[in-house]
Amino acid sequence: MTGMHILLWRCLAIIALLLGVIGAVLPIMPTVPFILLAAWAASKGWPALEGYLLEHPVFGKPIRQWREHGAVSRRAKWFATAAMACSLVFMQFLPVPLWVPLSAALVFVAVLTWLWHRPEP
Repeated sequence: MTGMHILLWRCLAIIALLLGVIGAVLPIMPTVPFILLAAWAASKGWPALEGYLLEHPVFGKPIRQWREHGAVSRRAKWFATAAMACSLVFMQFLPVPLWVPLSAALVFVAVLTWLWHRPEP
């Protein structure tokens, strides 16, 4: 792997990690998918960051469960459901066209359907 490839994997890992951190603060953005993406990108070009994420006290276990079984905890499923519901409520107070919250609701339903069909650890 060339130095440029490693740099690109590291940039993706950092961007995904930053988006995950933002998602931890903003209810409209997810956290876990970005952390999973960061761990995956790190596995391609930044083994030290991957190791850090796998051993992280909060995110390590969910990353390992996802990698090994495609599993998502029931707590994470409920949290994602609540966050999406809060986002929809919040969108009602924004000056956006009606199609925006309707589109978001359709996406949320699709994501939650997929999520709730994932195995649990």
